[in-house]
Amino acid sequence: MAIGWYPGHMHKARNGITQALRGVDAVLELVDARLPYASENPLLQRLIGATLRLRLLTKADLADPAVTAEWQAYHAEQNIHTLLMDKDDPKVLRQLLHFLGTALPPRQSRPNRVLIVGIPNVGKSTLINLLAQRKVAKVGNEPAVTKAQQEIRLSDNLVLLDTPGILWPKLEDQEAAYRLAASGAIRNTAIDLADVGLVTAAFLARRYPEVLRERYGLTALAAEAVQLLEDIGRRRGCLVRGGVDLTKAGDTLLQDLRSGKLGRISLETPADIPPPTPP
Repeated sequence: MAIGWYPGHMHKARNGITQALRGVDAVLELVDARLPYASENPLLQRLIGATLRLRLLTKADLADPAVTAEWQAYHAEQNIHTLLMDKDDPKVLRQLLHFLGTALPPRQSRPNRVLIVGIPNVGKSTLINLLAQRKVAKVGNEPAVTKAQQEIRLSDNLVLLDTPGILWPKLEDQEAAYRLAASGAIRNTAIDLADVGLVTAAFLARRYPEVLRERYGLTALAAEAVQLLEDIGRRRGCLVRGGVDLTKAGDTLLQDLRSGKLGRISLETPADIPPPTPP
């Protein structure tokens, strides 16, 4: 099935970001360290333009460290400034504030304004609360928690502008769309859990087979995705009369992935970026 999710408030958010960019001095772009390409919003790339930008790889504590190192090298080749964000490591906060303090000298007339952008459920609210050292943004484990812009003053010289997470109207790269769905960037109510579970199970069997064997006690992995997901569902009690409930099995697999119960998993590498489309 084709995956897409673009609630009405996201259209409003896009317009709000376009307006906000006219009065900001820098942009903090948050992408998921498990899927930096799929979680990079192509609309934002056009909207940000030449504004000073720093990219934060969030949820680094859930990503495969070896693959994250590949992404760091890739971003360095692209001259993109990046930082890893681990919610349990305060070092990134010091690095971030140092970067902003160095790149944005104090102004006389107003504080520097920094816009935080990213797709849904990427960790914007978590970052804001850590920077503010208090709970000023609502945090949730599902997308689209933030629905309106808000300003947070960190100091006399620095104001953060929080924005709702936005996806884009049409997810052209459906392989990337499935990775977004697996990560939790799209509400479960907008996807077919069995379908996404099947694709995710096949991916994990290719790249992290030992993870599936250990987590679900499988001595061998079925070659067919349907059989593999059925085996997982059977192990986790996702049974109905006549067999396995694939929707429940898919939901179980995705929840294990998103929560880190499968270990540190990356859903893509730089090699998964498709070649540019010819003009």
